[in-house]
Amino acid sequence: MSPTHSQSADAGPLEGIRIIELHAIGPVPFAGQLLRSLGASVSRISPPADPGLGVATDPRFDLSNYGKTPLAIDLKRPEGLAEALALIDKADVLLEGFRPGVLERLGMAPADLLARNPRLVIGRLSGWGNAGALTERAGHDINYLAMAGLLNAIGTKETPVAPLNVVGDYGGGAMHLAVGVLAQLVRRSIDGRGGAVVSSILAGSVGLSPLFFGLIAAGRWSVNRADNMLDGATPYYRVYPTSDGRFVAVGAIEPKFYRELLKVTGLEGQIDPARQNDRSTWPATIALFAQQFAKRTRDEWEKDAEKVDACLSPVLDFLEAAKHPHNLANGLYAHEPFPQPDRVLNFSR
Repeated sequence: MSPTHSQSADAGPLEGIRIIELHAIGPVPFAGQLLRSLGASVSRISPPADPGLGVATDPRFDLSNYGKTPLAIDLKRPEGLAEALALIDKADVLLEGFRPGVLERLGMAPADLLARNPRLVIGRLSGWGNAGALTERAGHDINYLAMAGLLNAIGTKETPVAPLNVVGDYGGGAMHLAVGVLAQLVRRSIDGRGGAVVSSILAGSVGLSPLFFGLIAAGRWSVNRADNMLDGATPYYRVYPTSDGRFVAVGAIEPKFYRELLKVTGLEGQIDPARQNDRSTWPATIALFAQQFAKRTRDEWEKDAEKVDACLSPVLDFLEAAKHPHNLANGLYAHEPFPQPDRVLNFSR
């Protein structure tokens, strides 16, 4: 079993862009994969010996590095550095995820790389950023979310809950890095000059939080967990168990969708939609929804809600998601099953 990805008839918009990615884990490989899915060619330089970073994965199933050209080069040896520099001299983009100062100590300071290749775009992503007491320290997604204030907001009233690393690593670090690289490429198309873009997973995580700071300033968000519209406190934005031990997700924020939810659940006459945001009603309303959802299976609720705007969805596991007819209709998974990142964005001209 190995991942396969369909290719669109038209090449991606980054066709012809050559990227060198220095061995890293988490957000840098994800950013490289995202750019590869847009049409770029990506060569990944790794040390000859396993550096022992992250979770060991059989290369056949390492989807973050699928489609990249693997190169084993020892950057700490003069001949290895010379080989890498020769590749970078011909590249459009360099991606690196070392701690601050490591690239310079390896003999690849951005100023020197740009002197050799003025059109080069350098994407740099550290964990903690370039200043402060934690700059040299190790960390992972959960640590950066903790320092960004996000982890404290996720979980139950009793305790924060670690989300998957799609938040800090991918949503924060990788996406901001990729956007920065793309912005530099656009600028290069105007003035012909490359340059560096520098960020961190901590900064990218903070960059995901403006909505909540705005709501706090407006008096509409509490720093207490499970006490707000989007963190499970409300009857209309939470997860409910069903009769078969599975779950449904409800996200009926808007009044018109809330009314549809009441119709689908058969609670139209028992719950007053006009009091949707009346906190005093929430405990009793949650109890009514919970009782109702517990009467039927997850898939029965999905079938009833499929053709109406009740914002009611089945909670699928990974393998169920990979087999769901709607997801397959959009080409989001192959038959192995594996996600198909090349199909996330579709381009036409």
